[in-house]
Amino acid sequence: MLVTLFRLLSTLPLSFLHAIGSACGWLVYLASASYRNKLKDNLFRAGYPNHLSQAISESGKSMFELPFIWCASPQRVLRTATIENWELAQAALDAKTGVIFLTPHLGCFEIIAQAIAAKTSLTALYRPPRKDALKPLIEGARGRHNLLLAPANLAGVRTLFKALKKGQAIGLLPDQVPQNGEGIWVDFFGRPAYTMTLPAKLQQMSGAPLILSYAERLPFGRGYVIRFVPFEGNLGDTPEQQTLAINRAMEQLIARCPAQYIWSYNRYKTPPGVEAPPATAAATKVDA
Repeated sequence: MLVTLFRLLSTLPLSFLHAIGSACGWLVYLASASYRNKLKDNLFRAGYPNHLSQAISESGKSMFELPFIWCASPQRVLRTATIENWELAQAALDAKTGVIFLTPHLGCFEIIAQAIAAKTSLTALYRPPRKDALKPLIEGARGRHNLLLAPANLAGVRTLFKALKKGQAIGLLPDQVPQNGEGIWVDFFGRPAYTMTLPAKLQQMSGAPLILSYAERLPFGRGYVIRFVPFEGNLGDTPEQQTLAINRAMEQLIARCPAQYIWSYNRYKTPPGVEAPPATAAATKVDA
């Protein structure tokens, strides 16, 4: 039923889906105190209170564009996108060094994998949804031509490393909260966030360059601009330095269009089995 609904919605114009999404974003914000408080708290703590109104609208758009991104034909989806600076990735692919794409929950991040897969093979780290009903929809949408899914476990990490050794591209969401033992606590917008160490480990093991990416959502459903940005920081030597450097890079990327980050995402939760950072050890843990 859900797959059928998404396929029906995917036939609608993107401008219509964004308009409905914007309105629904406000409805959810006004109706749910927990959602409202989380979005406001994360946005304000990051230093972007002036973007609240737009962030509410963009959050709704991010949900209602999914039927289009996931279920419309790749050709139709990619006609809505303009790509900037792909040559950064192409140079690394030509050199057979592999590429590690880091994409935060910013803008229409779901379209980026399709854009990359239209140019080269991409293996993306994937965490299966908790609800079985969503599995066929999400896996079918993400597992398209040239787009391979690697599960978020040891076997998946081996798959990612093998792709890099072949000079291929891989994709990760570096601001996704990892499971116990897969991350460390470092600051993200001045607040401790349990952050995955995998991107830096893969870079150190393979020598593949890190390339940041995001898809800015254009107003009035006019589509997206997909941008590729080089990682210019110094990763450092320790896991703490490396994860902090990646978080800083994500902060700089988000600063380009802060209203389009998914501020309602529970980025600062304490996963099961993970000891909370000292400053928040007394706080109640939130289930992953």
